[in-house]
Amino acid sequence: MHQLELKIPPLALCAVFAVVILAFGYAVPIANAPFPGHRVAAITILLVGVAVAVAGVVQFRRARTTVNPMAPNRASSIVGSGVFALSRNPMYLGMALALLGLSAWRSTLLGYLLVPLFCLYMTKFQIKPEERALLARFGEEFAAYMARVRRWL
Repeated sequence: MHQLELKIPPLALCAVFAVVILAFGYAVPIANAPFPGHRVAAITILLVGVAVAVAGVVQFRRARTTVNPMAPNRASSIVGSGVFALSRNPMYLGMALALLGLSAWRSTLLGYLLVPLFCLYMTKFQIKPEERALLARFGEEFAAYMARVRRWL
């Protein structure tokens, strides 16, 4: 399974999950379970997700470190403030929230099940390999950051 590590760009994976969630919501409306206010909740969750992800990218840019998730060994610094003080992976958290927002928009039960699957895939094949690379590059500094800040939230 190591051949899947750092192979699929997270944004592309998120897009695939989004298409599946939306397509399933349209194709199998009987599997949808709307709740009162689901559209307002969906927009709120989606916007929060986008804001969290964008904040992570902005912080990486300001720190002049790579935003390329396929090459964590190119990181030039550890960013531990702002959204990175709340989550070690705010960009991935933002993607998961965006998927949750889409699931709420369509109110598709499959979507609600796919969000944790996205998180599990990201943890195993993207985040853990990134963490290994960052530990090798930054050692104790990154280990201390890991001890201080949770992986997701």
